[in-house]
Amino acid sequence: MTYIQGETGDWEVVIGLEVHAQIVSNAKLFSGSATAFGTAPNSQVSFVDAAFPGMLPVINAFCVEQAVRTGLGLKAQINNYSVFDRKNYFYADLPQGYQISQYLQPIVGKGELVLDLPDGSTRTVGITRLHMEQDAGKSLHDQHPSKTYIDLNRSGVALMEIVSEPDLRSAEEAGAYVRKLRSILRYLGTCDGNMEEGSMRCDCNVSVRKPGQPFGTRCEIKNVNSIRFVMAAIEYEARRQVEVLEEGGTIVQETRLWDTTKLVTRSMRSKEEAHDYRYFPDPDLLPLELDPEWVEEIKRTLPELPDEKKARFMTDFKLSAYDANVLVNEKAKADYFETVAKGRDPKLAANWVTGDLFGALNKAGLEIEQSPVKAGDLGGLIDLIADNTISGRIAKDVFAIMFETPGKTPADIVAEKGLKQVTDTGAIEGAIDQILAANADKVEEYRSGKDKLFGFFVGQAMKATQGKANPALVNEILQKKLNG
Repeated sequence: MTYIQGETGDWEVVIGLEVHAQIVSNAKLFSGSATAFGTAPNSQVSFVDAAFPGMLPVINAFCVEQAVRTGLGLKAQINNYSVFDRKNYFYADLPQGYQISQYLQPIVGKGELVLDLPDGSTRTVGITRLHMEQDAGKSLHDQHPSKTYIDLNRSGVALMEIVSEPDLRSAEEAGAYVRKLRSILRYLGTCDGNMEEGSMRCDCNVSVRKPGQPFGTRCEIKNVNSIRFVMAAIEYEARRQVEVLEEGGTIVQETRLWDTTKLVTRSMRSKEEAHDYRYFPDPDLLPLELDPEWVEEIKRTLPELPDEKKARFMTDFKLSAYDANVLVNEKAKADYFETVAKGRDPKLAANWVTGDLFGALNKAGLEIEQSPVKAGDLGGLIDLIADNTISGRIAKDVFAIMFETPGKTPADIVAEKGLKQVTDTGAIEGAIDQILAANADKVEEYRSGKDKLFGFFVGQAMKATQGKANPALVNEILQKKLNG
């Protein structure tokens, strides 16, 4: 258990997250307007989105399917009967004066998510519910010195709000939760998880208490848009609350904002309760009733999700929990690895993918989909090591050339550069004889008990053959000549 050390002893942090995930759909939740990111302001707005009088919402069936798919991916209860409510509040970018959401009867009920922790252990976090709602527009405060502009492109875009139980106990666990949730949504194809573009945002509910005591008063940090900021905001807010309590103050239930410049949370408004929003069923929308067979049909089309893929990698490929975790957290990485590993030593394949490839991609600032080295070519490089065409050390040089010159196969590079491994026993023996003759004093020292000199002779032999000698043969011939 992770605690915050205060002046009066240990404090426990209690965290619950509300993640707003934009549904992957070409049209909005209640209108046919497009949802593409980055278009000109107010260019994707229908009369429904702008709340013109008399305009009625019409449910987008595909968005409902995406929400059900997500619920099934979270091993959650699918509610075949759910209701859309009006959540009433007033803001310039909310043209209706209310948001169509779900409250007491959401489409998805309780589920769970398994956290993969850095030490290799796992922990299950409860999902309270998933409900659907429409997004608001966007207020632009930086376009004019004294005016605020409104862009309604986002108004009416379909969101899933995924609410966790207050089961998280540290900023690190919260980060692991958001990473895992994003991974599952991407596997399912229901949200692209792009936090920079606002298609996934997080509200963090944070409170502190003495271990074993009832829950404390919570504060909500709104609209945090990166995993790094989620962790930093929780860390700051928890320490702020501990300081307030230890100085004899009380925590006020409120909504706070995360200041990304000063890296602090600051008060935004007192926290609203459900009754403040005056929820009531939307009179323009009938209750949503799902056919159980339709839900089963969606269930049959679910892809293999990260937890199942991780278990298979550990069983079939004998990978460690850590390696399997690194490979399955993004579907594209898992697919790449499987192509490389097919018919080859899976551990060697995992080492090349997670080590050399990921290292080179990170350095170049590239995603796996942009890799200059295709999976088939990396597999070909491993084949050249396996059949003794090149040594593991030479393979590193070949890989570097492959990364810099996309499209060149490892076999072409080996042929062009003359890197083929020397396996001719006579040639290796000749080189070793010359080395031993030139270092007669060191040969005597070795035979007198200085065993560590063996590495020196190996190094000299590899240098003499430009690294192309088969290392196993070098070792074998040296052993014979030095100990014979």
